[in-house]
Amino acid sequence: MVRKASCCCGKCFIEVEGEPSLNGICHCSNCKRRTGSAFGWSAYFADSQVRQKSGDLRLHEIHSAQHQQRWFCADCGTTLFWKASALPEHTGIAGGCFTETPLPEPMLSAQNSNKCPWVTLPESWQLSG
Repeated sequence: MVRKASCCCGKCFIEVEGEPSLNGICHCSNCKRRTGSAFGWSAYFADSQVRQKSGDLRLHEIHSAQHQQRWFCADCGTTLFWKASALPEHTGIAGGCFTETPLPEPMLSAQNSNKCPWVTLPESWQLSG
C-alpha cells in the first residue's frame, strides 16, 4: 500500500509504502508545540519506505540533545515530516496529514507523565513514560 501525506494547502506531500514501524501519539512539550495541540500523532517509516517528497519544502533544525530536522510547507507552514536523532534511519510523518490514505489507529502513547489530565486513551494501547 502506498500512502500520501499532504500539507494543509496540498502543495507539498510525502509518499511512503507499507505500514509504519511506529504509529503513536506523544505528550511531550516538543510534540505539543509542533502540533499546537494536546499531543502529537507521529508515524515513523523506515527511510527505505519513502517513495517521493514534493513541493516547496523548507527545513527547520532543532539543535538539542534530541536533534531534529523538520520539513514544512513554505506556503501554509504545515510541518509534514522530520528526522530525529532518536530514530536515525526513519522518517517521522505527521499522522493527521494522511487524510486521503488514513493510517490505522495508533497503538502507543509516549511521555504520558505530560499528558493533559482531560485526555483519555483506549485501554488496549501500550503506554510508556
